[in-house]
Amino acid sequence: MKVLLISGPNLNILGQRQPEIYGSQTLADIEDLVNKRAKEWGVTIRPYQSNHEGAIIDFIQQERSAEGLIINPGALSHYGYSLRDALEAFPGGKMEVHLSNVHAREAFRHNLVTAPIMDGVVAGLGWRGYLAALDALVPMLQERHGRPTSGDAGAPGL
Repeated sequence: MKVLLISGPNLNILGQRQPEIYGSQTLADIEDLVNKRAKEWGVTIRPYQSNHEGAIIDFIQQERSAEGLIINPGALSHYGYSLRDALEAFPGGKMEVHLSNVHAREAFRHNLVTAPIMDGVVAGLGWRGYLAALDALVPMLQERHGRPTSGDAGAPGL
């Protein structure tokens, strides 16, 4: 099973950009953590980061054969309607992650145009949100594809 791990604008400078909000982990740190958990699930992760909405859309369209994706669209989640359309057209499972609790921040961050077409949204858990998204996504995909699941008790790291 292949899951895309997509990071939007400014996530390439995690660890440097406002660590009091976004944490001290770098994007590479987060990708490593997700990769380790994915291996426990028997899942392959395909990471991708871009500061350009069109490049992210191209990547999603090129990788349509993946069974699922986890995306942190960054600020694109608030106004990226073309990204929303590409995500809606993606046939696999979809989880959205935000490091900070967007609902406890500035009012413009409360509206997530991408969230309504997602299978789930995780916000405010920092880097742990990525693991929570993966731990929710994989059993969901297994069920969709008629594969037996081990149940929550058998999930990696739980």
